[in-house]
Amino acid sequence: MSDTKKFILVVEDEPTLSAILCEYFEHAGFRAQSIDDGAVVIDFVRKHTPDLIILDLMLPNRDGLGIYREIRTFSEVPIIMATAKVEEIDRLIGLELGADDYICKPYSTREVVVRAKNLLRRNNTSAFISQDDLVINEPSMTATFHQQRLSLTPAEFRILVFLMKNHGKIYSRDQLMNHIYSDDRVVADRTIDSHIKNVRRKLAEVDPSSDCIKSVYGVGYKFDVM
Repeated sequence: MSDTKKFILVVEDEPTLSAILCEYFEHAGFRAQSIDDGAVVIDFVRKHTPDLIILDLMLPNRDGLGIYREIRTFSEVPIIMATAKVEEIDRLIGLELGADDYICKPYSTREVVVRAKNLLRRNNTSAFISQDDLVINEPSMTATFHQQRLSLTPAEFRILVFLMKNHGKIYSRDQLMNHIYSDDRVVADRTIDSHIKNVRRKLAEVDPSSDCIKSVYGVGYKFDVM
């Protein structure tokens, strides 16, 4: 019988921390494995396709941001970034790149497991929606436009799905932030603007005339096809 447990990859070079985190995930019903060398992460992800990644930013041989950017060229796996830096700008770097979440060291291992569960729960949906030539497959977290695959980050994907499901309705930045980030964190308005800008750019790369995500001055954004 195949193992149906979700597979969590912990990329962390502190052996005690990674061992404890893997143990907590396993007690919570997941499979978990750790990697402590940034140079081998990409090959491992390609081969083993984890369901979620805990990715430390400071790693030997390769930094976490570089690893994140390369993973996003071939996978939309949810990623939680971990960092010892506490400045708000450092926290926002990962979110603006499209990371689903971030955690700051020292962190509670129980909280990390809860956050991972919440992310996987949000991604484990079954809806299939389409508008004209834009098609969303939620179970596989894929989007195609004019039959071309869109390379969306998880945060961009959730924004697009939310707006499409609420076609024609206007949502403020705060409302979108509450939907994308459900843990009451403080996130700058420009983070949502950055996600929207990226989605528009990726749609325009397929069809330059695309204008389905509209800005409503002073209010927010809506999905609307005429």
